[in-house]
Amino acid sequence: MHDDPPEVFVADDLDVLHRVLALHVVAQVPGQQFGGRAQFVRDALLEERWADAVVAWIDLTGVAIDVYEHGPELYTAEDGEGELSGLSLQFTPLFEE
Repeated sequence: MHDDPPEVFVADDLDVLHRVLALHVVAQVPGQQFGGRAQFVRDALLEERWADAVVAWIDLTGVAIDVYEHGPELYTAEDGEGELSGLSLQFTPLFEE
């Protein structure tokens, strides 16, 4: 059986998440492990039906995937340069008297 996937994948939306899981988890499982469903999974991947491939993997492994629409926010270096820097920092609760 294939190793469990990493605990957390972060994506812009559900379609992107399905694609990432399909490519990085589902496609990494040897075809013989899917038994009679291997061709279905191959076709789903080649036709970019990512969710179908992921569901087949879930059926195979029994590993549930929890999806949270409002998951953790991903911040970049640019995020720290604007809103809470410079002059605006002085108007945060910490600086209230």
